[in-house]
Amino acid sequence: MFSELARHILEKLQIDEQASGVYADRWIEPTGGRILSICPANEQPLAHVLTASREDYELVIESSLTAQAQWRTIPAPRRGEIVRQIGWALRQHKSDLAMLVTLETGKIVTEAEGEVQEMIDICDYAVGLSRQLYGLTMPSERPAHRLFEQWHPLGLVGVITAFNFPVAVWAWNAAIALVCGDAVIWKPSPRTPLTAIAVQRIVADVLRQNQMPAVAALCVDETKEVGQWMADDRRLPLISATGSCTMGRHLSEAVARRLGRSLLELGGNNAVIVTASANQPLALRAVLFAAVGTAGQRCTTLRRLIIHETIADEFLARLVAAYDRIRIGDPWDRQNLLGPLINQGAVDAMQKALQLAARDGAKIRCGGTRLDRSGFFVRPAIVEATPGLPVLREETFAPILYVLRYDSLDEAIAWHNDVDQGLSSAIFSDRFADVEHFLSVNGSDCGIANVNIGTSGAEIGGAFGGEKDTGGGREAGSDSWKAYMRRQTCTLNYGDSLPLAQGVEFDL
Repeated sequence: MFSELARHILEKLQIDEQASGVYADRWIEPTGGRILSICPANEQPLAHVLTASREDYELVIESSLTAQAQWRTIPAPRRGEIVRQIGWALRQHKSDLAMLVTLETGKIVTEAEGEVQEMIDICDYAVGLSRQLYGLTMPSERPAHRLFEQWHPLGLVGVITAFNFPVAVWAWNAAIALVCGDAVIWKPSPRTPLTAIAVQRIVADVLRQNQMPAVAALCVDETKEVGQWMADDRRLPLISATGSCTMGRHLSEAVARRLGRSLLELGGNNAVIVTASANQPLALRAVLFAAVGTAGQRCTTLRRLIIHETIADEFLARLVAAYDRIRIGDPWDRQNLLGPLINQGAVDAMQKALQLAARDGAKIRCGGTRLDRSGFFVRPAIVEATPGLPVLREETFAPILYVLRYDSLDEAIAWHNDVDQGLSSAIFSDRFADVEHFLSVNGSDCGIANVNIGTSGAEIGGAFGGEKDTGGGREAGSDSWKAYMRRQTCTLNYGDSLPLAQGVEFDL
């Protein structure tokens, strides 16, 4: 069944068994190397992908520079119309593209469909944004002067994405960058090249049908070379990168050396505080999805549950029972709620974290073992821990939930904030004062703070991103578009005199 399904999906998305991973203004035969994409649910091959050499990369850059020079002169609402058509094309291919995401990442199909829907949603958002790239008019202190700002396209935007959201994060960046007048060069994870190729085909078709320049390019590689070339390249004024904190530090240093911009979405070590007044059934459902969804491989995955000691025993018993009922298996089977980890390295990292936790006195309440079958399947783990354990400060990209018991809310918030990352956070409480405290300046130090919902599942209308080691970047909604444009402050004198600012006199 798997072979037939994989072959069917690849054929529908026009992906060959040996596919080019480089698109400039056309698909080219790259001269770099070759990688094999495998399905993490059964370790079976999907297709080979040819990767970029330095010469291929230069071809992509030159083509994109030429395309962006034309694209930036096209009115923003017209650019928005092209993005609208991209969103429509994604709608037409939603089920097939989602299934490819499932096959290549191991993400269960309902989550994969949600990821493609997120692409569609951000395209819809960008269409409206194309008519709202507003500047400001400010009062001038000088008579007969007008002071205002305007926004221009930034140029080429490099987008580096991770395996866990192989298409949505690209869309967050690309849809906004395109309506802003930028061209986009995409380096996907080498673990998920096929989904990137499929999206590139869809987008390229829309651009070609409208006789538009090739402002979306693709550059797959098997190592970190393309990412390093992008970080060092002055022709790319902005690099938007999603990945580990280690990757982000290295990349931001390289970009900063050339005084470029970096937009970083890095690690998360997210926590939920469940208070004594919480709606426990609501909290239970939210904790379950936030901790187990995508097999714990989201940057917004719930890693730490901080629960009031008066309800901890009852809540924890219910949570363990719920974990026992989770259906684990082939992610394309809609009856299953948990698919595999991405590879053996992820399995090993999970086992190492659990060993360190047990060594330091933590108690594994359930899960943590690997399933006896092909693929990288594990049972999600719940671990009772105490504050201060070194493992609590680390983000393990796997379904491990550490549980801490607290007495006072101030204590809970202190534990909550006592990690290097600062992405997503949540509190469950029906007490107004607790909620306001959590959202106050002395509360959560994260970029995202939720009340009575979990840490994962952000909507595209708000700015997405985090603080501290999460990198400080903001993507998707609100005013995130400003990262993809350059601001220009303009002063216009429509009078006959030349008064200077601040009352300076300089008369000959």
